[in-house]
Amino acid sequence: MTPHELDVFFWDVNPRTFEPLSYPLYTLARLLEFGDERAVAWMIQAFSSDQIREVVRSESRLTRRSANFWALVYGIPMGEVAALSGDGRLAS
Repeated sequence: MTPHELDVFFWDVNPRTFEPLSYPLYTLARLLEFGDERAVAWMIQAFSSDQIREVVRSESRLTRRSANFWALVYGIPMGEVAALSGDGRLAS
């Protein structure tokens, strides 16, 4: 998959100038939330597991459904996932 095929997931940026690897937090959040099988395969190839885990932990704009799924996939305790805490912050 080429980054051009990712354009559909980044509807609010110019696809001719957007470079997904230059904006890892934004790119990962979008693909974790909306990515299809091909986009996720590209994401896993392009970014490290640590980068993906960090976004799952810190991105409070993920839906609870997506956050729960990715936390299970990456073995992240639910209490460490911002999108799963009641107020959007990490649980203490």
